[in-house]
Amino acid sequence: MKLFQIKASPLGVERIAEFLENNYICIGYPGTGDLEGASPEEMLARLLKSGAYQGKELEAAVVNLNLFVHEMQDGDYVLVADGQWVHLGDLGDYFYDETYDKAGDGRCHRRGVTWLKSIPQSALNPEVAELLADESSVSRYRGTLPAARIELWLEGTGPADSAADGNRSRVDEITVAKAIAVLKEALNSDDADRRERAAVAILHYAK
Repeated sequence: MKLFQIKASPLGVERIAEFLENNYICIGYPGTGDLEGASPEEMLARLLKSGAYQGKELEAAVVNLNLFVHEMQDGDYVLVADGQWVHLGDLGDYFYDETYDKAGDGRCHRRGVTWLKSIPQSALNPEVAELLADESSVSRYRGTLPAARIELWLEGTGPADSAADGNRSRVDEITVAKAIAVLKEALNSDDADRRERAAVAILHYAK
């Protein structure tokens, strides 16, 4: 499994409430079409054709899109900052929604997310806090993650942990119920790794 961070303001528009309510993330870069089968070279060609990016911004756009479309995988994890909080989600597949592929919107490149946990940023361990502080639109944690035990690679120790227990999540109850239903369904998956992740997430929520 891999861990990523992504900013919640593609094209400068704050989307965190929409991300949490509708269980997805997006990255911006409209005018590039469906990128599911596109190589980095094809992404570059489409970005150039859009005429919206050049120089270092163009280079960063190719890196960001390749991370979002290809390096992220179903079952990886993502962190999204929300003021003094951070939300952890289990990623789904990449998909393209043509409806939102227009200038000034940028919600066309998407991944579904099952939101698992919300904690104060002050409770993060230093390595994960450093990832979250990365200024890139999207980036990957390059260290080694302990298998399955989410709390081991997210949270540090200290007074902030008790605050997290007192205000466990800013995600509404309906969304939490839907997420738990998805996790329960994943317990019956043919993929042993997915079953294990679902079991860990459910047990962690029940603590």
